[in-house]
This record gives sequence, C-alpha cells and structure tokens, in this order.
Amino acid sequence: MTRKAERRFWLYILASKPRGVLYVGVTNDLVRRVWQHREGVVDGFTRKYFVRKLVYFEEHATAEAAIEREKKLKRWRRAWKVALIEKSNPYWHDLFEEIAA
Repeated sequence: MTRKAERRFWLYILASKPRGVLYVGVTNDLVRRVWQHREGVVDGFTRKYFVRKLVYFEEHATAEAAIEREKKLKRWRRAWKVALIEKSNPYWHDLFEEIAA
C-alpha cells in the first residue's frame, strides 16, 4: 500500500527592499512561486512594484491553515509585519537561495 505524499503549504512575505513594499501570499510550492515572482512571470502587484525578495516564510500542514494565517497577516498593521520579519530575518536577507538549495 502506498501512502499519499504529504502536501505542505507556505505563507510567505516578499519585499521590494528592506522596509520596502510588502506582499503576503500562500502557495503549495514555495520555490516555484517565489521564482515566478522574482522572474516577473506573475503579472500584477509584485511585478508592478518590483517585489522580489523572499524575507519571511512559514510552513503549514493544510491549505486552510495557511490561508487563515494569510488573511490574519493581511489585516495586521505594517509595523507588526515588519517586526515579524525582523524577528527571524533582522537584516532582510533574501531567503530564496536558502529554500532553492
């Protein structure tokens, strides 16, 4: 009997630069989705405002949990999002290489 592969879901935050424009999103394939944003493949907000740096991410077991967290963060004040990012990434490093390896 084969087990169904576990699916993982990700909440992520992209930034245009340290303390710049922020974008909060959810995906089931973090590497692919961030790559799409970085390459400008995704038409819309991130392409228009050059939001390309992955500065924060967290894993969730279900799509529902990730989406719930996304909705919660989107209601947060900007200062709270900045504090969340700086707690684990104080220098606003681009974390893409870390996840793509």
